[in-house]
Amino acid sequence: MLLKLTFNSLYARLLTVGMTVFAISLSLMLYMSVEKLRTSAYTSFTDTISQTDLIVGARTSSVQLLLYSVFRIGNATNNITWESYEDVINKKEVAWSVPISLGDSHKGFRVMGTNSEFFKRYKFRGGQSIELEQGKNLDDLYDVIIGAGVAEKLNYSVGTPLIVSHGLQSFSDHDDQPFKVSGILAKTGTPVDNTVIVSLEAIEAIHVDWSTGAKIPGQITPVEEIRQMDLSPKNITAALIGVNSKLQIFQLQRWINEYPEESLSSILPGVALQELWRIVGVVENLLLGISVTVIFTTLIGMTAIIFSSLNERRREMAIWRAMGASPKVVIGLLMLEAFIISVMSIIVSTVMLFLTLYVLQPWIDNTYGILVNIEMLAVKDIYIFMLFIIAASLVSLIPAIRAYWFSINDGMTCLLYTSDAADERSSVDLGGRRII
Repeated sequence: MLLKLTFNSLYARLLTVGMTVFAISLSLMLYMSVEKLRTSAYTSFTDTISQTDLIVGARTSSVQLLLYSVFRIGNATNNITWESYEDVINKKEVAWSVPISLGDSHKGFRVMGTNSEFFKRYKFRGGQSIELEQGKNLDDLYDVIIGAGVAEKLNYSVGTPLIVSHGLQSFSDHDDQPFKVSGILAKTGTPVDNTVIVSLEAIEAIHVDWSTGAKIPGQITPVEEIRQMDLSPKNITAALIGVNSKLQIFQLQRWINEYPEESLSSILPGVALQELWRIVGVVENLLLGISVTVIFTTLIGMTAIIFSSLNERRREMAIWRAMGASPKVVIGLLMLEAFIISVMSIIVSTVMLFLTLYVLQPWIDNTYGILVNIEMLAVKDIYIFMLFIIAASLVSLIPAIRAYWFSINDGMTCLLYTSDAADERSSVDLGGRRII
């Protein structure tokens, strides 16, 4: 009976209840959107590089090595010699390796020298490979492949010529050896999008007439002569390493860190990413705080809406009390209404969220490099919603108790009014005198 009475009461106030459900649904959708964005940002960050067991570079901190080798931020403290790199990759534990050479730039974008293994071995987002969207691979010495971000921001296409600058912020250009865009990579949402990729031999070629970081005055070697030279790399900045067995990772890492010929560092990318996230994860904490505030505000709003509807329902409550409804019925009715409204709001907000993500997911991925997965609610979300339903039912106790006291007072007033009205109707006015 109570359930039927509750549904009839909600149906009688369909417009008000509908607006209440919609308002609460918007708040819950905001909470779920913030949570989705927070977890997706973390996942996209930690999936910047995957399936790489070790990153090797000159002796430095793990965060700094990760920053310049993966995120192209900052500079290496030193390079490592090609001989040391060969000693590392010739270890029986090593399955594959990708050398990386950094130091030059093009209009603010980092230039990275590497070999064909980079396009096979670099993985992101749990194992996805980078792919060419246009053009071809590095077939010529002066071919260059650019990321999707570079192509978009500089409006480059296949065949566009470009000049590599020496260093990150230098006025010295390698204009005597121009490059040509041979390919454009598909969007990845990683630092690869903002990278200009050339071969290791090209890095050596543009520095033929350079010594100790400066151009040799008056020396210009013809391009045809450079093409005939031995352009084997003399040193590199870092290397990505894969091992044959996961059980060999720590053994190889210890050997590299204790390498006697040169001061080297080897880091686990996953561990370094976690360490870096703890440094830059202030935004995540901010989003978490926003999520908690949204839920708290939603509960306050629900309580306020129930309170505001009490004045309109005081006569209804008085009638229930006059018909013999117990305090449990009055309080249970409002708590059940809050329960039903909160459940309906959760269902509506979930549908709204999925529809919104379906429309905005490609734009968020292309614009910000954050892949927001459209998937079923996580166990944590279900727990949060269960707590929200319980909390909504509990906070409705406050207006429910107030409604109970209203019903007592209004019931007494109603009885007195009814008695006075009956007396008034039974009285007769004769000559200015009232006869009862």
